[in-house]
Amino acid sequence: MTDLDAVFKHEYGKVVASLARRFGDLDIAEEAASEALVAAAERWGSGAPPNPGGWLTTTATRKAIDRIRRESLRDAKHLDALMIVDDTPADPSGPIEDDRLRLIFTCCHPALAADTRVALTLRLLGGLTVADIARAFFVPETTMAQRITRAKAKIKQARIPYRVPTDDDLAPRLRAVLAVVYLIFNEGYLAGAGDEPVRSDLTAEAIRLGRLLHALLPDEAEVSGLLAVMLLSEARLASRFAEDGELVPLPEQDRAGWDRALIAEGHSLVRECLRVNRPGRYQLLAAINAVHTDAPDAASTDWSQIAALYGQLYALEPTALVALNRAVAIAEIDGPAVALALIENLPLEGYHAWYATQADLLRRLGRSAQARAAYDLAIAATANPGERAYLQRRRGSTAHG
Repeated sequence: MTDLDAVFKHEYGKVVASLARRFGDLDIAEEAASEALVAAAERWGSGAPPNPGGWLTTTATRKAIDRIRRESLRDAKHLDALMIVDDTPADPSGPIEDDRLRLIFTCCHPALAADTRVALTLRLLGGLTVADIARAFFVPETTMAQRITRAKAKIKQARIPYRVPTDDDLAPRLRAVLAVVYLIFNEGYLAGAGDEPVRSDLTAEAIRLGRLLHALLPDEAEVSGLLAVMLLSEARLASRFAEDGELVPLPEQDRAGWDRALIAEGHSLVRECLRVNRPGRYQLLAAINAVHTDAPDAASTDWSQIAALYGQLYALEPTALVALNRAVAIAEIDGPAVALALIENLPLEGYHAWYATQADLLRRLGRSAQARAAYDLAIAATANPGERAYLQRRRGSTAHG
C-alpha cells in the first residue's frame, strides 16, 4: 500500500460523514468523496499536501455543490449548498475528541437495525470492503451489498440526521461501536483477502480506537474487555507466522516471542472486568485469551476453564461460531470424537474454520480420507495466504488410509 493509498483509506470515511452531515444525502456525499479522491490522485503526484483531509473535504464539498446545482434539488438545500464559505461557528465536537471515533458513534444510529448500522459503519469508516463485511457476517456479498444499499436509502428517506453524538447518545450506540471496532481488528488479524496474511493498519487502528474508548468510558466493563481481547491477541503477532508466511496455530507458537508488556496490560484489564462481575461478550473473550496467554506452554493450558468460559458465552450469545470454539476446547478434554459430534451439524457451510476444525478432528481420529476432503474444503474457503499454506501442509501430512 502506497502512502497516498493509506491517506485515502484513512480520510475517505471522514469526508463522507462530513458531507453527509452538511448536505443530508449519503449518495451525494459518497459520490463527491470518490470524485475528490480521483482528483487528488491526479494532482498530488508522489505526496500528499500538508493537510490532506482539509484538501479532500474542500474539493468534495465543491463536487457535491456542483451535483446539487445540476440536479436542482430542494430549494433550501440548494441555497445552503451555495454557501461555499460558511462563517458560522464550527459544530461542537461533543464528548468525543477523536474525529474517527466520533464519526463511528455518529454512524451507529439506533434508527437502523443493529447489524445494519455496524455493516454501514464498517463500509464508510472501517476501511473494509463489502466482501470483507459479508465474510464477517457469514452472508453472501450480494446480500450484504443489498443491506448497505437499503440502509443508505432508509437514511435518505427517513432524513436520519448525521449529528454529533451527545453524552446521552453514547450508551445506546456503544454496543454497535464495540462491534465495529472488533470487526475491524478481526479483519486485520487474519485478512480475508489480499497478498498479506495480516493487515497491521487495521489492527493498529482498532487498538487505538479501543484505547480511546477505554479513556472515554473507563467504567464500562465491555470496553475494557474489548481492549483486552485485542491486546492479548496482538501480543502473539510475532509468533503467528513462520518466516515463509505460513500461519502457526496457537499450540505450536513460540511463546518466548509473545509481547509480555501487552499481555500484562491485557491481564490487568481482565482483572478490572472481574472486579465489576457483570460478564459480557468481550469480557468473556478476554478471559479466554487470558487463560491461553497465562499458560507457559500449550500442554499447561487450562482447557476446562476455557470450555466453561465458552459455555458462559454461549448462554449469552448462542451462535454456531461460539459452539464451534467451545467444541475445540472440549476436544482437549473429552477427545475428538465428542467434539466432532458437536460440530458436524452446525450451520457454518462455507466457513473455513469449521472445515479446518472438522479436518483436524478427523485426522486425530485416524479418518484420513475424510480429513483430506475437509482440508480441501477449508483451503477452498479461505483466501488468506498464510492460512492456506498451513492447511495445505497439514493436508499433505495426513496419512493416506
